[in-house]
Amino acid sequence: MIIKKLNEVSGTDQEVDGGNWVSRRLVLARDGMGYSVHDTIIRAGTETHIHYQNHLEAVYCIEGQGEVETIADGKVWPIEAGTLYALDEHDEHWLRANKGVDMRMVCVFNPPLTGREVHDESGVYPLIVEEEDASAA
Repeated sequence: MIIKKLNEVSGTDQEVDGGNWVSRRLVLARDGMGYSVHDTIIRAGTETHIHYQNHLEAVYCIEGQGEVETIADGKVWPIEAGTLYALDEHDEHWLRANKGVDMRMVCVFNPPLTGREVHDESGVYPLIVEEEDASAA
């Protein structure tokens, strides 16, 4: 059984500040689950270019409002608490948080992140492979 609390992750190396966002990484590759889970804050009034070429991601908004725009076709979808979007085709997109209030998202990645990833200049997370923690098996 794995039990983690957000307040135990905050302020550690499992909290990554990407400028427009802060990702608190709760379940990582080393946990051996086959996916990773993140509690992420998207800062109010920001626009972030993202293109996960190496990962699939599902994102569930639990606070705030914004929008996601797929770059290939220019389609824009409003995002608010209770909305899930899944990047099932490695969709290159813009994620925008409305001004005035942060968005809070629960994100799931496959393959799982190690916890060290940050977006490169193309909005991509590199594929970092590490051995899974044998104690988690």
